[in-house]
Amino acid sequence: MGNREIKYFEAIREAIDLSMQNDPSVYVMGLGVPDPKGIFGTTIGLQNKYGSQRVMDMPCSENGMTGVAIGSALVGMRPIMTHQRVDFAILAMEQIVNQAAKWHYMFAGQLNVPLVIRLIIGRGWGQGPQHSQSLESWFAHIPGLKVVMPTTPYDAKGLLISSIEDNNPVIFIEHRWLHTISGHVPEKMYRVPIGKPKIVRKGNDITIVATSLMTIEALRAQEFLVGIGIETEVIDLRTLRPLDDTPIISSVKKTGRLLVVDNGWKSFGIGAEIVARVTEKGFSHLLTAPQRIGLPEVPTPTSPALTNHFYPHVEDIIRAVLEMLKRDSRSISIPKLHEGPLDIPDMNFTGPF
Repeated sequence: MGNREIKYFEAIREAIDLSMQNDPSVYVMGLGVPDPKGIFGTTIGLQNKYGSQRVMDMPCSENGMTGVAIGSALVGMRPIMTHQRVDFAILAMEQIVNQAAKWHYMFAGQLNVPLVIRLIIGRGWGQGPQHSQSLESWFAHIPGLKVVMPTTPYDAKGLLISSIEDNNPVIFIEHRWLHTISGHVPEKMYRVPIGKPKIVRKGNDITIVATSLMTIEALRAQEFLVGIGIETEVIDLRTLRPLDDTPIISSVKKTGRLLVVDNGWKSFGIGAEIVARVTEKGFSHLLTAPQRIGLPEVPTPTSPALTNHFYPHVEDIIRAVLEMLKRDSRSISIPKLHEGPLDIPDMNFTGPF
């Protein structure tokens, strides 16, 4: 019982189910929510259990329906709005940025918008510039929004429950390659606090800060690096806003080196924010210039020939660490840890798309 393992998508579904059981004001809305695939499996069976008044499909009118969700939140409901792609939420940015994020502030704390917006990010199967983006830094730029990005099934369930119970709008971001990973998840209702990074591996040589899928890649790099005598400390941010940088600064004071690995574009992204904070608060502890890994400065490609040069992966992390530690990568045999095009996951991924 104590070691129960379920998949990430099951942890998401369980968090929604328990929250709906616990609070009748919680409801789910989104394009494809009641479909047979159920948003990567995360909403399967919920409409049968709770009915179409609490688990509902919505038309292709993202801006209008986000307004409906905000209005319902203002009168006491707790909507969970789900988008199968972050790209679709772009159509609702006016409602998210100008309405949901600002009502509490503009009305002197007298009004709240307890809204969760689930966004699916990430690469895959040649879906290209309009269906494969990672726009988390865009949302994290906005005061009034909380932005969370769980990596593990345990954190996915605990952070989603915390997000649903929060009285502020929360952008809940899931990388679609994470939906089928497995991990320990208790059956009971529990909460992971919003705004707390997690040190997932301890080390003394270099600090790697990562988010979402790139935390998995950083851990894979750590497994290789420890075999050649390099101890990496890996920090999973989990929350982008509010950002608690205390564990990061403390880690860099110990290691003297910082590498930030991001899912999004390198310029103006999460990596840039982390590097800026460490430089401002811990510059004297740095033994070498901080480095960032992120997407190159072009839109997301569709062609496999281009995607293989677009997405950063575990080997890029290993080479960056070796360079920062002044280790000659030519003398070290780095295995190829991802086979095939870089926008197609390994065989552990079972879909749906």
